[in-house]
Amino acid sequence: SKEFSFKDQITRAGLSIPSNIAEGFGRSTDRDRRNFLVYARGSCAEFRSQTYIGMRAGIIERSIGASWIDESSRISAMLTRLMNYLSENKRDE
Repeated sequence: SKEFSFKDQITRAGLSIPSNIAEGFGRSTDRDRRNFLVYARGSCAEFRSQTYIGMRAGIIERSIGASWIDESSRISAMLTRLMNYLSENKRDE
């Protein structure tokens, strides 16, 4: 069904956030770490977009969706700060 494929897609976007963070920190250089943090931040944006769509379609309850949007925005901001930290404290490039 369309609802199942939507739920599958938003779940994959949500799971890719911590997966990309973990993969980045498994890398040997800060440049590689930053790249994977960029991917994680992109997944946050994808997750927010899908949440907005799900709310409009009535698949995601508005209060839950608003909470997810807020949390993913905060995670995105934390990722940005971490990327900036890695850029400012280059140790391996």
